[in-house]
Parts: sequence; C-alpha cells; structure tokens
Amino acid sequence: MLSHWISPGNAHPNSRYQDPVWSLAPLIDDPSISLFKLRWKSCPAPLREQMKRAVWTMINGELRPTSVSVRKNAARTRASIRGMHTTWLEWMRLARWLHAHGVTTLHSCTAAEWRAYASQRWGERLSRASAEKVCWHLTNLWAFDQLSTCPSGISRPPWDSEGIDDFLPAADGRGGGENVREPLGPETLSPLLIWSIRFVDDFADDILAAWAERRRLAVLAAGNDANPAGQDALEDLLLPLIQSRAPLPATRYQGRFTLARAYVAALTGASLDQTDEFSKRQGLASLAGERPGPCPLEVPVTGQVEGKRWRGHVDFYEAADLMRHLGTAATIICLYLTGMRPQEVQSLRSGCCPDPGRSPDGSPGRHLIRSRHYKNVTDEDGNYVSGGEERNIPWVAITPVVHAIRVLEKMVPKGELLLGAAHHDFNQQRGFHGTLKSVTLNKRIESFVAWVNHHAMAHGLTGQSIPADPHGPIAVARFRRSLAWHIARRPGGLVALAIQYGHMRTVLDARISSGYGSRSRDGIHSVLDVETALAAADTAALLRDRIAGGEKVSGPAARRALTAAATTPRFEGRIVPGTFAKKAAQFLARDGLVLYDNPDASLICAFKHDNALCAPDPGATVPRQYACQPGCGNTVRTDAHARQLQERADDIDKLAAHAPGPVGKRMRANAHRLRETAAAHHATAQTAETLT
Repeated sequence: MLSHWISPGNAHPNSRYQDPVWSLAPLIDDPSISLFKLRWKSCPAPLREQMKRAVWTMINGELRPTSVSVRKNAARTRASIRGMHTTWLEWMRLARWLHAHGVTTLHSCTAAEWRAYASQRWGERLSRASAEKVCWHLTNLWAFDQLSTCPSGISRPPWDSEGIDDFLPAADGRGGGENVREPLGPETLSPLLIWSIRFVDDFADDILAAWAERRRLAVLAAGNDANPAGQDALEDLLLPLIQSRAPLPATRYQGRFTLARAYVAALTGASLDQTDEFSKRQGLASLAGERPGPCPLEVPVTGQVEGKRWRGHVDFYEAADLMRHLGTAATIICLYLTGMRPQEVQSLRSGCCPDPGRSPDGSPGRHLIRSRHYKNVTDEDGNYVSGGEERNIPWVAITPVVHAIRVLEKMVPKGELLLGAAHHDFNQQRGFHGTLKSVTLNKRIESFVAWVNHHAMAHGLTGQSIPADPHGPIAVARFRRSLAWHIARRPGGLVALAIQYGHMRTVLDARISSGYGSRSRDGIHSVLDVETALAAADTAALLRDRIAGGEKVSGPAARRALTAAATTPRFEGRIVPGTFAKKAAQFLARDGLVLYDNPDASLICAFKHDNALCAPDPGATVPRQYACQPGCGNTVRTDAHARQLQERADDIDKLAAHAPGPVGKRMRANAHRLRETAAAHHATAQTAETLT
C-alpha cells in the first residue's frame, strides 16, 4: 500500500503485491480493530489477478465523488479499514460464485450474472438494510475497476443504473445501528451491575494481591535449580499426603487433574525437573486425578458478601481467572455507566481520568475522562481516520466508573491501554496487539455471568444470580442503549444509581449539566432522546388505554395530558430509523405536551417547564423525576395511580406493625399521606368526556 496512507507512528510491516497474504495492519491505528489480513487463497485462481488489481485500487485510491453522491448514510470516497475488509469479503464471495458458475473473467460478469447473484444472495435471509449495503460493496468493484490502470471490464451492476429499490428484498423490520438493539432487561442488568461493582469495590484488593503472589511463586518455580534441600522439601510435603491418602495439590490440564508442579516447586524450592521426576516415581499424576486438592495462596481474604468473606482463600490456579473476571467487571461498569461506545472504552489509557482539583468554592471537582472517539472522524479531505481523535469535551465519570478505572490502571503498566490485550491475557501472556476486541469481551462477559451464577448457587445467595436476558446474549454493543433505556424508564431505580451516586441524566445530558459531551460529536444524547421519546410515547398510549377502559383522571394538568395523549403517535416495535434521533429531539421539545411516567410518585408528569417544581435547569425538556414535588402543576393521576397509592399505603402499614415505635410512627404517617392523595384523586377525578 502507498506510504502516504500510513500514519507516521504505525510500525506494522507493509505487504508486497505478490504476497499470498496482504496485511491491512499498516492502515490500522484503532486499537479496538483486529489486524485484518486478506488471504488470496480464498479467491479462485482464474479471477485472482483481476481481483488483486481492484483491491489494490480500493486500498490505495478513492472513489470519485460522483460515485458516492447518490448513496445514503454519508458514504465516503475512501472507506474505513473495517469497511474495506467487509468489501473484500463480499468480493471474494462473488468471485467464488462466479467461478462455480463457469465465469473465469470479471469481463464476463454481465447484468445477467449480477441479477442471478443478487437473487441467490438475498436467499440467505438478509434484511433489506443489509442487502442495500451488499449492493454498494458490489458496485464498488465496478467503480474501482473503472479507476484501475488495467481495468478488467466488469459490467456496471444494474441496480446502480436502474435504481436500487427494485433489487432489494422486501422490508422485514430488521435493521442495524445502536438504536435498534434491544436494551438489556432490568432483571438481568441490575444483578450484573451489582456484581460488577462488588468485584471492583469489594474483591479487587484480594484478587490483585493474589495475582501478585501467584506471579511471584511462578517466577520462583521457574528459577529454582535442582538441589538436595529442594528434594527433601518435596518429600516432606508430598509423602505424608500420599501415605494418608489426603488430597494432593492439583490443577486441571487438558480436561483432567494432575499434580500442580509449579505450585509445589515454588513451595518447596525444588526445580521443576525435580518435581516432575518425583511425580513420575510416585505416580502422582494419577493420584492427583483421583483426589485433587487446593493450592491456596498465602494472601488474606478481606472482601465480604452479605457480611461473610466471599471465599476462604484464592487458589494459585484460580488467580488468572479471577483477574480476567475483575477486568470484565470493570469493563462492564465503564461501558454501562459512561454512555461511551465500545470503541471509546476500548481505547482508554491509564491516566485518562486524573483526580480533579478543588472548585473555587472549595468543593471537589468532577472526575473527567479524556478519551478518543472514532465514529465519522475524517481528515480535511473527508477520508476516514483510523486512529480517531480526542474528544473536544471529556466525559464525566461518576464514582463507580472512577473506581473501575483505578482497578484497570493497576492491571496494566502506566500509559498503556486499560484493556490492552497483551496485559489481559493472564493465562498465556501471548503479547496480543491492541485492545481486547468486542468478540473477546462478549465471551468474557458470558464467562463472568457463569462464574457469578455458580458462586451464588454454591454460597446460598438466593436471588442474586444473573438471569439470561430475554433478547439474547449480553453484548458490549447493548450497554449504551441500555443506559438510555433505564434513565428514561427507571428514573429512581437501582440501575440509575439515583440514591448513592446522583441521577444519571443530570450527569449525562449536556443540555442540563455542563461538561459532559458535545452533540456535534454524537455523544449519548441522541440515544437518550430516542429512548426518552419512546418512553413518553408509551406513557401517552398507556393513558389513552386507561381512559378507553373507563378510568377517570385528576390533577391540574389533566386536560393538557389528554390533549397530549390524543396527539402522540404510538410506536410499534423497537425499530428506530437513524433519522429518528432528530425527530425525537423535536418531539421532546414540545413543552407541555410530552408525558412522563413516574412510577415512584404514582403519577404522570405533563411536563411544562415553567410549572415544574422539580427545579429543572434552563432549557431542560424533561423533568427531574427523582425530585418530583407534591402540588406541582404538571401532575396527572388516573384511577390506577390511586390504587397504587392505596396498595403502597397498605404495604407500609404492614411493615410499620413490626417496626420500632418512632420508625413505625413515621411509616404510618407516610401511609396516611398516600391515602389522602388517593382520596383527593377520587374526589376530583373526572371522565375524559367531561374534561374535553
């Protein structure tokens, strides 16, 4: 590839044109992207040289502006490296299809072949959106061939000249993008977050100390020389265990237990060879398989769960797995409680979140995260920049995120990537490139959940396991949407950490809180707007349904709420087009006509900024639902809300009967206030017909 496309700091070796494998690594500066390779053996030999010329042109050239002006989704003259790799895969798929159908030159690929191939490709159940992308990848083969110094003469795909719509499969409701990913359900995310914070806050010191001791012992074992003292110590440690038929220090190797040679060598001072010879003479491999025992590290365990130590000891061969789970827990916290995209979390480095100084009034300042972002980052010529750029405005880090970053900083050298793949490969230390990739993180999250569920069952922690999410595997790409969902729909809940850490919307929304992020950089605001708009639409639909069912409404904003409910569209399903983010912001800006459900206060807020008693900041388009105040002019209640108030009062009375005197008195007073609110509703509630 041409040198002017390679950044000065990229040290990856460049491939030669005649090489059987072309590496794209010289173009990759984003640590979250794999070092893609183009293996030409996957291309049929008759078409290989023609395809090579087209691919070389794609890597080193640019499409004409006229070639991309008719495309959607801000197509660029030069694709990202991931886009190039995806394009290459599509071209290879086409090449194999052509070869299988007797076409040995690209020149022989005519409109008939394009139509037949598209028909076969859509038979693989691609969504309409995915099929459109495939069409553009294939069109690029013709476009880059046109730019080649030695074009193959492949024909122009018919959809590029006749229009693409008639060539695509019918819309089936499927699509891509973060706004169409299902958020993680609260029944899954709540315990996942609890255990992640527990690992970081309660277990981290134990795990880090155990890992340091494990590494110390491993170095000792590897460096021990054969000596008589070591031989004597081996016999003193192991012979009594053999004779008494007690468990032997064991580890699992290739699915079976065997003697823990490194652990034993470190304890005794014997060399690894001495340990192996002693093991063979005594038949310890089979004995350890019959009665495997632990390999405890002499490190105190201080972390607790439910008032008890979370384990008796950390095992020598368990330390690496626990370090992996600790890194996963910290990653989950960063992914969920910052609103960052996975790429942005993966590119964080040690030192990205320094301790703040004091504010002018003497109060502690906020922790800010300096990070890079990658989406739609281009140079002055509009070409995609693989290394991204630093955000102009940093992210705000709440307390759990700061703790997670501090733990990750202890796991990697200073200045390194917090999720550096080489430093998080605890078992084999293979020196991987860049950061842990999303596929790896997804597998680690799955492993973390399995560990938590096993631990919860083994220790009788009933109700603390992490259930499977109803919409499929937990993936890094789902956390950002999940944060927006929980902020919009669980304003006072545990997942929003409203009690301990402050309301997340206040931290995340730059229109309410200064210093979080810039809308021009497409922070979480668009996702938050979408989810809030969907929640408000659901609230309006719920109000319509209740009124249609004969319920009455009360409150100073009742008439305005009915108008809002009647004019708010109902959104079916979760499919959200990319343009919906702008429409969502416009939807939320309709002051006085957007309805917000507040289950904690048993009411609907018909938010009108000037009426709100929750003290919204200037320009806010949403209420501070966690600060809802009695007597607010935006309040609306239905008969269902009144029933909820009555049921809550009954529950409080039951608890008050078993509470100490002063506490019980306060609880009964609270229950009385709830009943008064319910009674006020019944006394003033009216039908929709009366109000309209």
